[in-house]
Amino acid sequence: MTTISDVAAAAGVSVATVSRVINGNANVSPETLAKVTKAIQDLNYRPNLLGRDLRRTKSERVLVLLPNISNPFYSEIVKGIEDVANRNGYSIMLCNTDSDIKREKKYVKMLKTRLADGAILMASEMSCEELTELSKELSIVQCCEYKEGVPLPHVSIENEKAAYKATNHLISLGHRKIAFIGADNQFLSSNLRETGYKRALSDAGIEIKPAYICYGNYSYKSGFRNMKRLLDLPDRPTAVFCVSDVMAIGAIRSAMEENLKVPDDLAVCGFDNIHFSWMFNPSITTISQPMYDLGCTAMEALINIIEGKSSEIVNYFLEYELIVRSSTLKGY
Repeated sequence: MTTISDVAAAAGVSVATVSRVINGNANVSPETLAKVTKAIQDLNYRPNLLGRDLRRTKSERVLVLLPNISNPFYSEIVKGIEDVANRNGYSIMLCNTDSDIKREKKYVKMLKTRLADGAILMASEMSCEELTELSKELSIVQCCEYKEGVPLPHVSIENEKAAYKATNHLISLGHRKIAFIGADNQFLSSNLRETGYKRALSDAGIEIKPAYICYGNYSYKSGFRNMKRLLDLPDRPTAVFCVSDVMAIGAIRSAMEENLKVPDDLAVCGFDNIHFSWMFNPSITTISQPMYDLGCTAMEALINIIEGKSSEIVNYFLEYELIVRSSTLKGY
């Protein structure tokens, strides 16, 4: 990674002079300005990633961009981010984008104007091309959701394998009519969880029925409505895998309104292991994501970038766990 010292050496000036040029200090001759500017361009130096060399310009603030601040999935992640931030002298600013790309870009502008030192993106609406361009000048880490092929670190779990494990659990209980309630969005995790579900069925020699696959938006209502549609089928499923616990709760409530017993008449598996998953009755079998650790790891990775400790792009896949409870097995 090119440093401010490299620029100074190439231009034949001091580091302080380079700093003055970058910060628009008028006390620099036109000749020196031209030399430093040329060195910056030749070395493709990015002033926004100066790290400790320009520590005095740091805000010691990071942005955490969430698509939906009311989603309980994010609370433990944010706690992990904030704990690591506080230990390292940073504060965090929560930014609810509501999955609106205009709002997201407005927050990103704060990075460009140095009102914040870096950002953790939970579920960016920006394209791969846009994120790639931002990676050249800004300190950004993707958490949970990420875009493949983008030169930015990301922290997540292996969603396809996790979904495979959840679906295989239902298969191991003898279910052959297994439905899937996914999410209708562009996020990689949604596609990977559907892929894992289909792969588990294929490996078990079970037909993948399009009628058993439907999509919501991670909400209780979408889980409820999609489950009702599935239960209205002539050959209704005996089990369902939902890609979020909130949708799984909606699916269970829908089944109960049809006077069905869970798990006797319908087994339900969720994803995430939010607090409500074990508080609900019946408690929900789910894939447990290490939410707190996801937040901690994302913040640690961001600090390494901001402070120039590492220029290497590292992707982290954390461990997950299948938690079996009463929604699939009686007595748990």
